[in-house]
Amino acid sequence: MPTVTIDAFIERLATSPAGPNSVNQFAFSNPNNAIRRRNLGLYLHQLAERRPTVLLVGEAPGYRGMRITGVPFTNTAILQQGIGHFGLLGAANGYEVPNELPLVAAEPTATVMWRTLVELDFLPVLWSAYPLHPHRAGNPLSNRTPSPAEAAEWSWSWLALQDLFSIRTVVAVGNVAHRSIVRSGLTVPRVRHPAHGGREKFARGLHELLAEGIIA
Repeated sequence: MPTVTIDAFIERLATSPAGPNSVNQFAFSNPNNAIRRRNLGLYLHQLAERRPTVLLVGEAPGYRGMRITGVPFTNTAILQQGIGHFGLLGAANGYEVPNELPLVAAEPTATVMWRTLVELDFLPVLWSAYPLHPHRAGNPLSNRTPSPAEAAEWSWSWLALQDLFSIRTVVAVGNVAHRSIVRSGLTVPRVRHPAHGGREKFARGLHELLAEGIIA
């Protein structure tokens, strides 16, 4: 049986402090984060009903994606419209978009991620090596690569999800996630991150893992 519950997981996220040049989009200090915590809870509960066995660990939330929505690899359009193929997300399922942040263009990586998952008919748990939003100093509407120390400090989060969902296989999405997971002592497969023109290699990598039976 899992040693952590969804509610306890979100509580720990919300009460864990963010370091310099990072935003904890779940923290209790911002009233609007209640919507993000609720969105994340809905997402995790929806996944629990579907019993996924694979965890994809990416890099970190972007300011146009999970920083706004609270759900990994989503943007406002995906959160509101949902992923009909899986019956996941969407306003009809109770998801809401907080409105206190400036309107920005949708995060393209989220679109690539979900388009690929639908094409492969493959629904894993999605998460990040560093699940807070790292930004450049003085510019919260920017993204930066999390440091090895930041990823190491938050490795507890993907390890907790691994336990919570009885995950059989963890897959690193990109080099940042792979280095973080390897430092935790695991040997895991790695696929190309879908950002910055990586869609085809990302999709090909997942397809190969599925074809070889490494993930299912």
